[in-house]
Amino acid sequence: QVQLVESGGGLVQPGGSLRVSCAASGFLFSWYAMSWYREAPGEDREFVAQITATGATTNYADSVKGRFTISRDNVKNTVYLQMNSLKPEDTAVYYCHVKQTYDYWGQGTQVTVSS
Repeated sequence: QVQLVESGGGLVQPGGSLRVSCAASGFLFSWYAMSWYREAPGEDREFVAQITATGATTNYADSVKGRFTISRDNVKNTVYLQMNSLKPEDTAVYYCHVKQTYDYWGQGTQVTVSS
């Protein structure tokens, strides 16, 4: 079955950097686009970034463009989100997502940006 396991979250100061990872299994990873979403307390889950199956094309939410970079390793079946110049408003649970016949989500990893 499809499994998405996020890791790498934590507490970071404003202006700092963090990389979160999502290890995928149970499906042909290299066939599918992968996405990151986030959900802040009291807010709806929102799109952050997407990468195509080959990694050739990426797409970002305006709020993270120029600060975040999504990448993937189709040998390790892992997608990454490198987050730089972090702001307190980036605080959220970050979720990995793949859309097949159904939408699949990981359990999320908490990112807290605070001094």
